[in-house]
Amino acid sequence: MPSLNDIRSTFLDYFGRNQHQIVASSPLVPRNDPTLMFTAAGMVQFKNLFTGVEHRDYTRATTAQKCVRAGGKHNDLDNVGYTARHHTFFEMLGNFSFGDYFKEDAIPFAWDLLTKDFGIDASRLLVTVYHTDDEAVEIWKKHAGLSDDRIIRIASDDNFWSAGPTGPCGPCTEIFYDHGDHIPGGPPGSPDEDGDRFIEIWNLVFMQYEQMEDGTRRDLPNKSIDTGMGLERIGALLQGKHDNYDTDLFRALIEASANATNTDPDGPGNVHHRVIADHLRSTSFLMADGVLPSNEGRGYVLRRIMRRAMRHAHLLGAKDPVMHRLVPALVTQMGQPYPELGRAQSMIQETLLSEETRFRQTLERGLRLLDDELGNLPEDASLPGAAAFKLYDTFGFPLDLTQDALREKGRGVDVAGFDAAMAEQKAKARAAWSGSGETADASIWFDLAEKHGVTEFLGYETEQAEGQILALVQDQCVVDSAAAGQTVQIIVNQTPFYAESGGQVGDTGTLKTADGTARITDTRKSADVFIHIAEVTEGTLRKGAGATLTVDHDRRALIRANHSATHLLNEALREVLGDHVAQRGSLNAPDRLRFDFSHTKGLTLEELAQVETRVNAFIRQNDAVSTRIMTPDDARALGAQALFGEKYGDEVRVVSMGRADTGKGTSGDTWSVELCGGTHVSRTGDIGLFVTLGDSASSAGVRRIEALTGAAALEYLMAQDRRLAETALALKSSPGDVPDRLRALLDERKSLQNEVAQLRRDLAMAGGAGQAEQPGAETINGIPFLAQSLSGVTGKDLPGLIDAHKARLGSGAVLLIADAGGKVAVAAGVTDDLTDRISAVDLVRVAVAPMGGKGGGGRPDMAQGGARDAAGAADAIEAAKTLLKG
Repeated sequence: MPSLNDIRSTFLDYFGRNQHQIVASSPLVPRNDPTLMFTAAGMVQFKNLFTGVEHRDYTRATTAQKCVRAGGKHNDLDNVGYTARHHTFFEMLGNFSFGDYFKEDAIPFAWDLLTKDFGIDASRLLVTVYHTDDEAVEIWKKHAGLSDDRIIRIASDDNFWSAGPTGPCGPCTEIFYDHGDHIPGGPPGSPDEDGDRFIEIWNLVFMQYEQMEDGTRRDLPNKSIDTGMGLERIGALLQGKHDNYDTDLFRALIEASANATNTDPDGPGNVHHRVIADHLRSTSFLMADGVLPSNEGRGYVLRRIMRRAMRHAHLLGAKDPVMHRLVPALVTQMGQPYPELGRAQSMIQETLLSEETRFRQTLERGLRLLDDELGNLPEDASLPGAAAFKLYDTFGFPLDLTQDALREKGRGVDVAGFDAAMAEQKAKARAAWSGSGETADASIWFDLAEKHGVTEFLGYETEQAEGQILALVQDQCVVDSAAAGQTVQIIVNQTPFYAESGGQVGDTGTLKTADGTARITDTRKSADVFIHIAEVTEGTLRKGAGATLTVDHDRRALIRANHSATHLLNEALREVLGDHVAQRGSLNAPDRLRFDFSHTKGLTLEELAQVETRVNAFIRQNDAVSTRIMTPDDARALGAQALFGEKYGDEVRVVSMGRADTGKGTSGDTWSVELCGGTHVSRTGDIGLFVTLGDSASSAGVRRIEALTGAAALEYLMAQDRRLAETALALKSSPGDVPDRLRALLDERKSLQNEVAQLRRDLAMAGGAGQAEQPGAETINGIPFLAQSLSGVTGKDLPGLIDAHKARLGSGAVLLIADAGGKVAVAAGVTDDLTDRISAVDLVRVAVAPMGGKGGGGRPDMAQGGARDAAGAADAIEAAKTLLKG
């Protein structure tokens, strides 16, 4: 029986032998189409090839494309686990022709692979075609020998594919497998077509037309092929199964889930295991491609999938987090064809553990609330929308998670009521948004934008421009003028000042009119209106006046250098750490840069050095930085990286820099290509120098690097060099020998500390050097007991002294009180033959109390505790004796 890995390889090898380029799966976050939430089909990465916008050095390709359908128009989440063939994550096998072959080759390719290489019984196959596609009918008859009753003509859109209202389109043919008359269902096109007897296994799309706006179609100059066959579905067929979840890959994950929860994989909890297995795949692959859980966008969808799986683990009776423990099983099954999964394994496990730990803290409370609400309703009533919204708003239960929980109870949710409650909350939040300061009430900026239009930004080309003052705002009120000494917010029709966004801070500078001057201290943006926050320094500013706006050039130059350096840093991190690195935030200020990115562990010194080396290498290239205004479609064709969750308008700026001398370039020979609205240097050499200050944790699964560029970087390195020289001078060595000299001194210090500790122990045992005379043991209740109060002895010396006294006594109990530098430590020991009569833990706990301490812990034979006042040492010893007396 072939495994799913075998089937994937057979498919790719087959088309590879037939002159197809084997192309790696693209990421689940589309790099050429940010309008899509996730990659949901194999053709997504080839979209621009089909439209002719992009050209590559091959005209036929084959892929095994990882796909997710769990958001937007492609959403199978509700059905997952309850049906045989629905998944949030699946693999789409496909072969593609970009103006090369067409129907006469695509149909034979498919038929021969299925019947020869896969060995499927040809008598069980039938096909559908678009009802007017006589050409496809004839090819099926000629090559496959299919009779008319096994070629079904379909007149609906089920067999006609289009990308949208306009653009490439064409008929398709679908291949079905007949599982036999023992399974209910009829052939496609029949009244019983929704049954499970006839299952579609492959769809071949013939893109041969272009749909025009007037509804007409014309032939495409280059006819193309786009096919898709779900690996899980064909795998079930080839393994003799009727359920995708019975295939070898899913079976391994289901058994891992069963082992982790100590439950039967095929028992009453079978649906739960299926959900967990499916969601383990989608969440892990999404994180491997740079998506992390959050409260919006792709991260929100990821979190919903995670929480759905975690709830099903809870229903299986799991008391501790489960999902992270299943990742190794997934990597074992899928790590070879998708190495990014193995590279990101530690990050995936840590993120799952963190998310499940947090979610479990609220899960039981939310489910109790759900049960309480249901208890007050008639048996067959739906959950009111207000209650569902409370679950969402208070406990973070997405609506679909509530629906999933109710499904098992045979209940529904008043979705309209939920939507109404959500809308009401938004209305209240907007009405209550009074705030303070510059962002107190955004409505004023919306009103100004509606009245005057948005601000035109000229700062990409110039740092000085003429503008007209359209409005002056003070304390959320529009005013006609502002005099010297007043703070005011200024709106102009056009400006060279960059408004804070995308991590880049706002510009500062000056604004001058015929009657007054203002110092711009910051620039922000709301409703696409640029808000110049200013202090009037001379005269009076008046509404309607012409103004000269001048950006602080030196400050802008520093910001530009830092911003361009973050682009180089982003690509260097991806090169050194892996493609899972994705930007999670940044700060581009005049004095430094900060870059947050998805990665779960700190960088080693070697990794930081590699990143610095790569960035500085591209700085030294001194290549021109290209910035272009493009349509989103053109930017996608170029392969520009976009920031996840960012929305883009009709035009975008594409910033490119660096020659990819390693061959890694994201577009041609360009190393870094990103969509970015910020300002940048003209040449990479303008950055001057780049040095990191180290990395740190920013949040779960996110690291932060801070760095300096240019003169600031040079000053930092010079200061470090001075400190090294001073250190070398103090150590009486050369700078190059400082590490060895320090190691030698540290070794010597450690040796001396050990000697001192031993001397303190020897003196304490001998009763000298300020200690009381060595006491003998007194017998209390048949137990030899030795107690001693010591000065100048530290708490960490006590265990060794306890062991020495126990060895000397042979049998007995020991209590030592140490006072060193105001720190009071207590330790007790009991020889093994007496631990059934007295515990060292009890001795410590009664002894610390008279000295202002509390608690203490350890083992019956050795325990320690702390106290505040050694003056109570005598009382502590008496308390211990009282305990021994019983």
